[in-house]
Amino acid sequence: MDVKKVAVIGGGTMGNGIAHVFAMSGISVNLIETKQEFADRALSTIEKNLDRMVKKEKIDEAKKSDTLNSISVFLNVNKGVKDVDLVVEAVPENLEIKKSVWKQVDEAAPDHTIFGSNTSSISITKLAALTSRPEKFIGMHFFNPVPVMKLVEIVRGLETDDETYNVVEATAKKLNKVPVPVNDAPGFVSNRVLMPMINEAIFCVGEGVATPENVDEVMKLGMAHPMGPLRLADFIGLDVCLDILNVLYEGFKDPKYRPAPLLVKMVDAGKLGNKTGEGFYKYD
Repeated sequence: MDVKKVAVIGGGTMGNGIAHVFAMSGISVNLIETKQEFADRALSTIEKNLDRMVKKEKIDEAKKSDTLNSISVFLNVNKGVKDVDLVVEAVPENLEIKKSVWKQVDEAAPDHTIFGSNTSSISITKLAALTSRPEKFIGMHFFNPVPVMKLVEIVRGLETDDETYNVVEATAKKLNKVPVPVNDAPGFVSNRVLMPMINEAIFCVGEGVATPENVDEVMKLGMAHPMGPLRLADFIGLDVCLDILNVLYEGFKDPKYRPAPLLVKMVDAGKLGNKTGEGFYKYD
């Protein structure tokens, strides 16, 4: 199957980036949000990112216009998925929200439609079981910022069939991404490796071993990381980091995934990183 139209559910940081890359690759996008103001914000972000690409001469004005014209906004899941070949869900990392979304999608999408989740840690097998077509369910884990980052983790659930995997792999390549197959396990590969590092960096700050700036400087200069783990945590969102660590902790029942107390306190205080203006660093 050739994917010609996709529904992207959620226009936040990940969702608008996913919509951007599909539309720029010539695939029609139904961008589904809960409110018009959220949809307008997503479209504004996509336009700003396209303007940046024009300025850098990576695309021209015609390509920018074609990309924006390929995106249609829907405020209703049932209407937004009724004629698509692929659904990519990019709602918050909360199982109850995802359950509600997938129940609606399963009832309204055509029989041939493939279901993909951008979840960064929740079991693909568990999400697939919420639908009537677990063999057509798969994980498409993009990375932020989506228009820049090449990797897509393609996560097979217990019942994902080969045809679904092959279509999604081919589609990821059409987006000029590099698909890497992994099997379903808490955190997959990326976050199973990344989040314990971020968590340990937070423990270092909480225990007074070093300041956030010095922890990040050690990792940048000593380990050649382009961004320190605490700056990266702010970029991801401290609430998202906490959600993922809780999934790892519950999934493996291993204390090495226990979230650092300082992380929990910061999330409770609403200091979530870039999106709130303050996390381990302050932002304008």
